[in-house]
Amino acid sequence: MYLILLGLPGAGKGTQAERISKDTSMAHITSGGLFRENIGRGTDLGRKAQSYVEKGLLVPNDVTVGMILERIAQPDAAAGFILDGFPRNVEQARALDEALAGREKAIDKAIYMRVSEEELVRRLAGRWNCSQCGAVYHEQSNPPRKSGVCDSCGGELSQRDDDRPEVVRTRLEVNAKEMDPLLEHYRQAGKLTEVDGERDPERVREDLLAALGKRQEVS
Repeated sequence: MYLILLGLPGAGKGTQAERISKDTSMAHITSGGLFRENIGRGTDLGRKAQSYVEKGLLVPNDVTVGMILERIAQPDAAAGFILDGFPRNVEQARALDEALAGREKAIDKAIYMRVSEEELVRRLAGRWNCSQCGAVYHEQSNPPRKSGVCDSCGGELSQRDDDRPEVVRTRLEVNAKEMDPLLEHYRQAGKLTEVDGERDPERVREDLLAALGKRQEVS
């Protein structure tokens, strides 16, 4: 199965994609991970992507889609994949559709993790990162034992500028403008399913598995 997991920042896509990947043996593919891997290996696509990343520009669709096509051809994706972080808009979705169609493949399902703006702000605005080891904490759900200090390495915790409440709301507004047409794209294709992303993480996992028809196949 070829699956796209959709959701606004803070919806929990990455966490759930990792869980579903383990449950189903589907490869978890992130656009960021593909960029880092290809740039690190110095591939042709990686060099093309790096020239844009270094300038703070969006990597062209054909480069990203090319990475995805190479990645899904690897043995561990034989059982399918979960795409997390791409596509971000309708243009990217269409580019992906066309590229897959060229290989006689297609996205089977797009699942949208629906979370309210207030909950997303609560989740994102409470995040703190360790400046040394990169560990992530949350003021409410995963606070450090000592305020401002990383439990793992003792490094100083700081909040990214884009995790501040006023910035978070702006980010969400921008992302929502692109998300709505993207959802409509998959809705019209008969491939969109929505789940309540505000439920307990384990219940969200169960809902995702049910949407994939996998509930009875995992413990």
